[in-house]
Formats: sequence, structure tokens, C-alpha cells
Amino acid sequence: MTPDLRAPPDDRLPEELLPFGVVNLDKPPGPSSHQVSGWLRDAVDETLDDRGVDATIDRAAHAGTLDPKVTGCLPVMFGEATRLAQVFLEGPKEYVAVLECHSSVPADAESIVAAFEGPIYQKPPRKSAVSRRLRVREMYDLEVLEAADRRLLLRIRCESGTYVRKLCHDLGLALGTGGHMGDLRRTGTSPFDDSSLHSVQEFLDALAFWVEDDDPEPLYEVVEPAERILEEIPGVVIAENAAHEVAEGAPVYAPGVLTVDDDASRGDLVACYTPDGSAVALGELVGSVDAESGVVVDLERVLV
Repeated sequence: MTPDLRAPPDDRLPEELLPFGVVNLDKPPGPSSHQVSGWLRDAVDETLDDRGVDATIDRAAHAGTLDPKVTGCLPVMFGEATRLAQVFLEGPKEYVAVLECHSSVPADAESIVAAFEGPIYQKPPRKSAVSRRLRVREMYDLEVLEAADRRLLLRIRCESGTYVRKLCHDLGLALGTGGHMGDLRRTGTSPFDDSSLHSVQEFLDALAFWVEDDDPEPLYEVVEPAERILEEIPGVVIAENAAHEVAEGAPVYAPGVLTVDDDASRGDLVACYTPDGSAVALGELVGSVDAESGVVVDLERVLV
């Protein structure tokens, strides 16, 4: 049986959008990231059932765990879009954090904080999901936005996997005051940022408008096609007949390649699309973009 390919991202009906969609959620304080993702998954599944859609949403995933007290940017993916979660491991994260110093902030605090830009050593805390081995994380930008009494308001742009709580502890030692992390808000997880956040209530209201008023417009404002996640990943456009073969698990061979982004290099993670912009697969670029035969993209995730 020939698999069906998705409609173009901008032409999808709500029942096509939700099983391969993402919402840039403004996580509230209190629940865990896993709990919030589960609530949204169940709401989508119930909504599709209410609309009589023969589809089940049994999976949801979030982009980078936030502690229960932490708020901000938490992209949540549904259905087959959960296969794209690995993409969020590639891009930087951005935060606004309060550093609570244990005594008055020194006059040279800004220069001390700025010295932490660049590669730093970190050992994950005892309560973490990874082994506690010393590792290097890149601090792309670290800026003091405001200083008051014993507090510093920090803007942090860092490599994925950075522990901000540990960073605040180390900053406190460097300042000579001791310190710990106070409030923390994530303002971005590439390619999403806080300019397009939606609350849980906005998401639930959008689902209700579709079910009760047959009005999908609020849903289109809140839920985006999963291709949005791939905006910063190099792309490979393949012919539709090649896309059908890829959907069955075949690699991308040179004759089926139409175009490759100029910034793509061998070894890169790339996204494969049909000519109308529908994502088909993720894979590693292994062949020459000018090759006439052989494998060009070795598949890692099939999305249809």
C-alpha cells in the first residue's frame, strides 16, 4: 500500500494539523513539564473524538524539561511531531534568572559575570537525569540586566544542557558572596522564543471554539505545523515519488534529490521535504549534493 503524504503545512485541516503540530506553550509554575504535556495530549485526543475524527493522540513530548517552579517557553509536540524532539538538542536556550546573593553585590559584579561567557565546566547536580561527569557547556551571552541590593537579574543564552541552577551557584562563589538561583524563566528554545507564547487556557479555548462553534481560526493561531520546529535545520527537497519511497524506509538517493540548502554540509542533520514544503524525514547528509547516484541522506527519523 502506498503511504499518504501530508497536505502542505498551510493547507492542513485542524484534524490534520493536530496529529503533527506543536504549540509554543507558556508553562505555568507548579506542574511538571511532563504533567503539562500530558494534559494537552489528553485534551487534543478528547477533542478529536468529539469531532468524530478517527485518530488517536497517544503521544506528546516537550522540548527540554523545566522544573515545576520554572515558567516560560515549553514547545509541546503531538503525535508524529514527537519524532522531532531531538532537534531541540541542537539549538541554544535563553533564560532570564534572578541570582540571589548571600551578601551585598560587589561593585565589579558585571565584569565578574561577563568572565563566564565562553566554555565553562559543569558537573550536573545530584538530582539529574544524566551521569554526574564533568562536562563543558558554552555560554554564548551572559548579561546583568539589573542589580539591586543582594540580587542580580541575568539574561542567559547558553548551550542546550546547561544547568542554570549550577551556574548561579558558581557565579555566587566567583562574586565572593555565595549565591543561589531564585526565579527562573525560559525565554527561548531555538527556534521558538517568548514572542509567540500561548497559555494552557488559550490552547484549551482554541480547541473548544473548534468543537462548539465549528471555528478553527483560534486553533490555527495557537497550533503550528511541526515543520516550524525545523526552520533552523538545513533542508533537502526531494521528488514526490522519492518521498513515497522514503515513507517506506528507503534512504534518499541522488536521483530523487531536487535541491539542497547551500549551508548544508556532509555530516549535518537535515530535514527532507516534498516540493510543497511537507516534512518527510530527518537524516544525516552523507553524500555529495552533486552526485548522480548513491545515497545522499541516511535516514534517522521517518515522519510520515
